[in-house]
Amino acid sequence: MRLRRKPVLVTLLALFLAAWTGMGAWHVYKPMPGGLDVASPWVPAVDVTFLADHSYLSPAGEPRREQEIFESILAMVRRAERLLVLDMFLFNEFAGESDRSHRPLSSELTAALLTQRQRQPSLDVVFITDPVNTVYGGLVPDRFQRLEAGGVRVIPTELDRLRDPNPLWSGLWRLCCRGLDAEPGEGWLPNPIGDEPVGLAAWMRLLNVKANHRKTVVADRGDDWQGLVTSLNPHDASSRHGNVALRFAGPAALDLLGTEQVAALHGGAPPFAMPRAPARDYLEADEGRLRILTEARIREAAIDMIDKARRGERLDLAMFYLSHRGVIEALKRAVERGVDVRALLDPNYDAFGREKNGLPNRPVGMELHRAGIEVRWCLTTGEQCHSKLLMHHQGDGSADILLGSANFTRRNLDNFNMETNVEWQAPAGHPALVAATDYFARRWANRDGERHSLPFADYADDSSLRYWRYRVMEATGLSTF
Repeated sequence: MRLRRKPVLVTLLALFLAAWTGMGAWHVYKPMPGGLDVASPWVPAVDVTFLADHSYLSPAGEPRREQEIFESILAMVRRAERLLVLDMFLFNEFAGESDRSHRPLSSELTAALLTQRQRQPSLDVVFITDPVNTVYGGLVPDRFQRLEAGGVRVIPTELDRLRDPNPLWSGLWRLCCRGLDAEPGEGWLPNPIGDEPVGLAAWMRLLNVKANHRKTVVADRGDDWQGLVTSLNPHDASSRHGNVALRFAGPAALDLLGTEQVAALHGGAPPFAMPRAPARDYLEADEGRLRILTEARIREAAIDMIDKARRGERLDLAMFYLSHRGVIEALKRAVERGVDVRALLDPNYDAFGREKNGLPNRPVGMELHRAGIEVRWCLTTGEQCHSKLLMHHQGDGSADILLGSANFTRRNLDNFNMETNVEWQAPAGHPALVAATDYFARRWANRDGERHSLPFADYADDSSLRYWRYRVMEATGLSTF
């Protein structure tokens, strides 16, 4: 009898492993949902403004903050009369273990949305967000309830339709546990983003480690439309972070709105009506051209931008997470061609009051340094250097700028997360190009005695073990970057 049981158990185990492997592989490579992974056509750039948030130390060593992006978002909210669409990844008051004071961004934005909805009762307000803010269904935030009571449509994205970056876990989860639903108020496990307990099903979804990571705003502005693409989250503990944004009007704003209509559909919500383009001749605009990029099209644009750089030109990169092998190899090829490459990286030290292990940026920084690329580290004192910015400065003074929500990692660039970036081909001397160039130069050079960045030696990491640990984590998806 025992001899008969053994082949049966082996067969069942083999079938289970085959199903697990097949399920994991399918959801890594399955077709993308419709409307994602897009590059909009190039259109004339209109009313382009570069915005930045700075966190640094004054010459006297005192913390300083300069914030432009959130104020610009609030201004867009207060001007909207017909349609206002926001897509924001983190939207909560969670502060982790940090004892620093934070600006209550989530509360301020909630109040601004409700106030504008009262002023303009016909205004359609759509707030798209990631289910991390509900702890994957484990709770119903009071903030969401108030917004919905005030007439705002709150749409958490359905992430199951996306590909899975972590097949070892997600393949198993899809086989056994996908049907488990988190029940708000019935949890017994610690909450990863707050105080109220959550259930096992919420944690199981969390371990899939993927997101609607977008950070965008679109609103009407009189007869025209205005869009904003940023790296900023309206999240209280993120209020000290350094971030960048590009605000623009015209046809690119409507292209951005089109990508957000798709995002709303993937949240299971009825689509909002797409407005007609205003009858205006944008071809007379002398501000270069813009396009909207989502998901893997961001990777394609970044590598193409790097590969186009030639001897005597410059590439400037400011990045929270840099780990994507395609981007790293492209940067190394660029410096071999004689391109001046500078990388300003977050040291991956601070995470809402907890100390991080430096992955992936410190091993990657050493790899870039050894390849001849200039590397400096952001000086962080509890906050994060959260920018995601790549600039190609060309010989005639013009530049190509790529910025938005996407870190340069496998998860962000290879069709696992939902991401939005904007690419702007900027003419020489444009005020927004001057502002973007000054943003990087100020942080790189610590001008006027301010302290924004540190030399490479301060966080240099030549550990082979840590380097290969990063490589394995990047390749398998067993990471949070």
